[in-house]
Amino acid sequence: MTRQVLRTPLTELVGIEHPIVQTGMGWVSGPRLTAATCNAGGLGILASATMTYDELEAAIKKTKQLTDKPFGVNMRADASDAGQRCDLLIREGVKVASFALAPKKDLIAKLKDNGIVVVPSIGAAKHAVKVASWGADAVVVQGGEGGGHTGGVATTLLLPSVLDAVDIPVIAGGGFFDGRGLAAALSYGAAGVAMGTRFLLTSDSAVPDSVKQQYLQRGLTDTTVSVKVDGMPHRVLNTDLVNSLEKSSYAKGLVAATRNAMKFKSMTGMKWSTLAKDGLAMKKSGDRTWQQIIMAANTPMLLKAGLVEGNTEAGVLASGQVVGMIDDLPSCQELIDRIIADAVKRIDALGALRA
Repeated sequence: MTRQVLRTPLTELVGIEHPIVQTGMGWVSGPRLTAATCNAGGLGILASATMTYDELEAAIKKTKQLTDKPFGVNMRADASDAGQRCDLLIREGVKVASFALAPKKDLIAKLKDNGIVVVPSIGAAKHAVKVASWGADAVVVQGGEGGGHTGGVATTLLLPSVLDAVDIPVIAGGGFFDGRGLAAALSYGAAGVAMGTRFLLTSDSAVPDSVKQQYLQRGLTDTTVSVKVDGMPHRVLNTDLVNSLEKSSYAKGLVAATRNAMKFKSMTGMKWSTLAKDGLAMKKSGDRTWQQIIMAANTPMLLKAGLVEGNTEAGVLASGQVVGMIDDLPSCQELIDRIIADAVKRIDALGALRA
């Protein structure tokens, strides 16, 4: 049987077989999941925001042992050691650098000069225009349906607004999980789709099986966009902890965030001066209040408790609304193969509608 392929500006830009991206999810997107995605023909992305520099270096080397395909690393552009991490990507020959916050123009230029494809995630057309003018090779656009930090505009509106604003490849995120979604995104003009929750719910994901079962039991209305997790809109599964956070005062949230900052410092070996520098960088790079910056310490520890330790009573579970459409745990290979087969079938059916 002939292998089905969809060629898009994304597949040409990165050198992958299929226009499907596994997003960089903290505590989830490690070497195993990233390599499995790449070996299945997609683009896997390591999540480095929850890793120390040494852990990232080890994760890159491990991923290279598991796959010879192109892969990416997601980084915080506002991290105090962002430059050092970019040097590591250059030295290790990583193909793609993705960013949750837009990197500065000089950092984009440095990565591009060394052959690395730069793909920031953005939440508005004006941000896409800015990073495109700075030299970004492509952008990921996540609509409000997406998990983790998210905006309030649906993918069906955000995607075309960005496509109309820039000429670089646009990757659609938020609400994608099957071939129908890929076919729809391509018909809009996107170069591919990015999926987080769908890849979290695969057999290649290292998330504990007990936690995966919690996700599989949820419906389309079983997520909440909370600002009590870390001060920014964050889509997570409804749990008793999330419900209690939603009812809590900001004062209690700040106390919890301070405790979690100390835990995060101990876990990563960071110095207080480094945490302070990161906070100042976050303050400079956006519109966050100091309260939001302090609360950001909640994110890595609460996600770790839920997604790594399986303690859903003490942690949060980032999730897109798409969780309500997922009912199985395929391998990355099975998942990507069936998405591509279904997308091709639907694209062919659309072509047959022409008189």
